[in-house]
Amino acid sequence: MSIRVVVADDQELVRSGFSMILEAQPDIEVVAEAGDGAEAVAAVRRHTPDVLLLDIRMPVMDGLEAARRVCAGSGCKVVMLTTFDLDEYVYDALYAGASGFLLKDVRRDDLVHAVRVVAGGDSLLAPAVTRRLVADIVRRRREETATEATPDRLDVLTAREVETLRMLARGLSNAEIATTLFVSEHTVKTHVSNVLSKLGLRDRVQAVIRAYETGLVTPGSP
Repeated sequence: MSIRVVVADDQELVRSGFSMILEAQPDIEVVAEAGDGAEAVAAVRRHTPDVLLLDIRMPVMDGLEAARRVCAGSGCKVVMLTTFDLDEYVYDALYAGASGFLLKDVRRDDLVHAVRVVAGGDSLLAPAVTRRLVADIVRRRREETATEATPDRLDVLTAREVETLRMLARGLSNAEIATTLFVSEHTVKTHVSNVLSKLGLRDRVQAVIRAYETGLVTPGSP
């Protein structure tokens, strides 16, 4: 079964270029294109895609609001597109439910890989730029909110679940976590599922953010 994708970007050349790259893959089908956030939301409702590639800065409705609506109203996975590697909206986009983001100068192979990874239920945590951005944005947010309420604690997690969350925040895959903990990948998947369920999180990206917010890991830590 093909991975169904909607590509949303207000720049026609960018939109068409991404669509051509994805359409060339035997397992990916671009079911619609959109030039603004409102069109993107409508396209998701009409075509029920697996993945939405969504530009952050668009007219009519920006990508952040579109991401909120898509993530709240469907099972479609959202990957945000941005020109800037320190876009101030990335953090909010991840909290809106996006499964990750890509820079618009992403390589062809990385774009295709990202769509497959997200469609498979994972998040874009492997690329170093994602880890760096999450760490940087969370650090700045923690500094801004230092005088506010302490973020949710992790008391509801077991010791093994806490360790799993720590490894997720370091960018380890399920296979790598399994090797480190000397358990099966199935067991790791169970731990990850428990972490998400107990903390009320949508996916691994939000789990990483929570790990930074609670101080379980800190930017720059190994």
